[in-house]
This record gives sequence, C-alpha cells and structure tokens, in this order.
Amino acid sequence: MTIHKTADVHPSSLIEEGAEVSAGCKVGPFCWIGSQVKLAENVSCMSHVVIKGHTTIGSNTSIYSFAVIGEIPQDLKFKGEITALIIGERNRIREHVTINTGTHAGGGVTKIGNDCLMMAGCHIAHDAQVSDRVIIVNSAAIAGHVIIEEDVIVGGLCGIHQFVRLGKGAIIGALSMVTHDVIPYGLVQGSRGQLDGLNLVGLKRAGVARNDITALRAAFQMLAQGDGAFQDRAKRLSEETNNVYVQDIVDFVMGDSDRSFLTPG
Repeated sequence: MTIHKTADVHPSSLIEEGAEVSAGCKVGPFCWIGSQVKLAENVSCMSHVVIKGHTTIGSNTSIYSFAVIGEIPQDLKFKGEITALIIGERNRIREHVTINTGTHAGGGVTKIGNDCLMMAGCHIAHDAQVSDRVIIVNSAAIAGHVIIEEDVIVGGLCGIHQFVRLGKGAIIGALSMVTHDVIPYGLVQGSRGQLDGLNLVGLKRAGVARNDITALRAAFQMLAQGDGAFQDRAKRLSEETNNVYVQDIVDFVMGDSDRSFLTPG
C-alpha cells in the first residue's frame, strides 16, 4: 500500500494493501479502495465510494457518494479472469454510478476518456469504450461493448444496446432505447430511438461554421432520400464531398458495425 504523504484519507476508510493513492488525493469517510486500485494525483472520493478490481483513475477526477467503480462484469460468462478499468482525467462521476471492468471476450478493458460527466445512477458495462467529453445523464444504461465517440450526450433513462456505436457529437434524447449505430452529429429521439435529424444545437454550441452545417444538412438529406442502400449513399457522399464533418459520417458508416445503423426516417 502506497499513500502519498499529502493525501487526505479519512480514518474510517479502508485502503487495501497494494493500493496506490497519489499526491493530493482526498478519500472521504467509509470508502473502500481495493488492492489493485491506482488513484492519480488529486483524485477526490466523497463518502461511501467503492473502487475495486484492476482500476486506474486519472488525475483530478471526482467520485461522489455510493458510486461503485471497478466491480466485476454483469456477464454470466465471466469466470473471475483478470480484467481492467481505465478512467482518464478530470472526470466527474456522480452518486450511485456503476462502472464495471472488462471481459476477456471483449478485450479485457473498459475505458473512459477525459473530461466526462457521468450523472447520478448511470451504468457503464463491461468493455465499453467511452471517449472524451461525453455526458451520460441520470439513470442511463450503457451495455457491454458499446463504443461512444467524443462529445456525445446520452439523455436520462436511455438504454444503449450492446455493441452499438454512437458517433462523435451525437445526442440521444431522454427515454430512448438505441439498438443500432448512430451516425456522428445525429439526433435520436423516441422510445425506440429514431434518427430524427442532426444535433444542430450541439454543432452551433461547438462553434461549427455555417457552411459546414449547411454541408451536413445536405449530406443528411442525401442519406435520407438518395438511391440505393444506406452504405451506398454514404459511399457516394465520400466521392462528392471534401467537407471534414461530412467525411466523419462517411468514415463511420463505412466502418465495422455489429448492429447496422439507425437510418433517417
């Protein structure tokens, strides 16, 4: 067990032998830090936080009360193999969030990027890959093997089906069940998620230029109403555009998909 002399650990908390607690960390009352856990500089754990497994948490991350981080996967095939959870820097993990380690079949690692916000009660399952600046709202459930790219917002009480990919800049409206991949900058709404347009509010907030938004609108119309299969339309887009945002959509659609795609209605 290594606890830096500048770390502030409440005497009621349990730090198991082998854990690493770095400089400036704060561990509040009644926390449990497991033997394979590594907390980087200035990680803050409020009261009653449980961190277990082979879990690494990046600097300046805050974890709020009753979160359970690094517990074993909720997968009946899991037989106690050594797998991991890697969480990046400056994340905010709110009350009652649960994040599981990976499975051998899924690559062995669940990974969270930097500057994410996990709101109260949300769940991130085994082998999920969550990129930077992602927001997962209260009580949303991210199933195993899901890939979430940068700057995605998943609304409250959503369910994201296993193996689904959410493209960068997409937004999923509250109470949606998403069973297929969502293109970058897509807007999904409805109880059985429908691709209902582009995340125009998010694009404007990100400072995307008007001509780029116009190009995205035209690309979405072509994907919605063009001839041929969805991938054929995307391939034609690739041949007709040099816009980097449209190319993000093309590359996503032409990539590997285990769940096919939500297509424009």
